Formats: sequence, structure tokens, C-alpha cells
Amino acid sequence: MTRRTLIAVVVLVAACGPRPVRPEQRIDNSDPGRGKRAIAEFGCGSCHEIPGVRGAVGLVGPPLTHWSKRRFIAGEMENTPEHLITWITMPQAVEPGTAMPNMGISDGAARDIASYLYTIR
Repeated sequence: MTRRTLIAVVVLVAACGPRPVRPEQRIDNSDPGRGKRAIAEFGCGSCHEIPGVRGAVGLVGPPLTHWSKRRFIAGEMENTPEHLITWITMPQAVEPGTAMPNMGISDGAARDIASYLYTIR
């Protein structure tokens, strides 16, 4: 195998694996795999387009594409893990009257969901 071929294989393998999360977006005690499952269980895809989540093609809320690159959440707060977890658990407290309902999502599930969203580049 030539050096060029080896480099191409390494790049392809790296591109197929989970995407690393920037240090400031890492969330302790969370699991993006559980987050992806929680997104499906809570039906988030009925309102949002969410890459990597089967059937998540909703058009009610904004698409969550390129989530890790976004600067703001709901146009209200800086996109940080702490703010995202708050938004997921209590959107009505952040922006009363928003179309996103309080879904009864626990802090643990919100941590996992946020962890998954930060893998979306």
C-alpha cells in the first residue's frame, strides 16, 4: 500500500467515526448515544430536522443542523452546554410563549440530548 493510499484510508476511517466535540461543548456524565435515543423517544423529530436521527424531519421548529457551530439558542442565549440543558428542560422559562413546550425531560436526559446535538457539525 502506498503512503498516499494509506493516508486516504486513515482519513476515510476517521470521517466515518463519531465526531469529536469541542472541549467547551463536552458534558460530564452524558452519552450522545443515549441522547440520540432520547431524541427519538421524546419525538423531537416531529418538530425538528435532526441529522442522524431516523424520521426526524419536522418543519415546526428550526432544523438542528450544524448545531455545534451555532452561536445562540432560540435567539436568546449563548450556545453553551448549561444553557442548552436549561432550554431542553424548561424552554417556557427561558422564552415564555415559545412554540417549544416543556416536555418533562429530566436533567439527565437533557444532558444526553445536548451531548448528541453537539456532535452535529
